[in-house]
Amino acid sequence: MTPAALQAQLLPRRATTGPTPDRPAEPVLKDTLSEATTQQPAASAALLRAARGGSPARPAALQRTAQRKLAAHLFYPPEAIARGLEGEARLLLTLDDAGRVLEADIAASSGHAVLDRAAVAAAYAMGRLPAAGGRELILPVVFRLQ
Repeated sequence: MTPAALQAQLLPRRATTGPTPDRPAEPVLKDTLSEATTQQPAASAALLRAARGGSPARPAALQRTAQRKLAAHLFYPPEAIARGLEGEARLLLTLDDAGRVLEADIAASSGHAVLDRAAVAAAYAMGRLPAAGGRELILPVVFRLQ
C-alpha cells in the first residue's frame, strides 16, 4: 500500500485580529484624563454642594491644585536616574469628603515599577486637597530626565 500524493498550496495569512469594514480599529489607550477634568456629573456636584454648604471646586482648578501638591512631594528615584528611566504614570486617586487621599492606584503604568511606586508614594504624601470633596481624580505623573 503506497500513500497517496498530497498537494498543498501556501496562501497568504489573513489578518483576523485587525480592523475590518464591519469592525473598525479601537484605540489601545483611551484619554481618560481630559474626560476626568472636563466632566462632572450634575448629581455629584449637587451632593458635594449640599455636603459642604457651598460650591465644589471646579475640576480644572482641582486638577491644577492636585498637580502642584503632588509635585511638592514627588521625587525622582535615584535608581531610575541611574538607569535612565523615564515614563508617565496616571494615578487614580480616591478622595474622602474632607479631600484626603484614601487610595492611590496606578490607572496607567509608566512602564517601570520604580517610577510607579514613587508616584503612588507622592500621592499619599500629599495629604489633603482642600475643597475637593469625595471624588475620584486622575492625575498624570511625568518622569523626564533633563
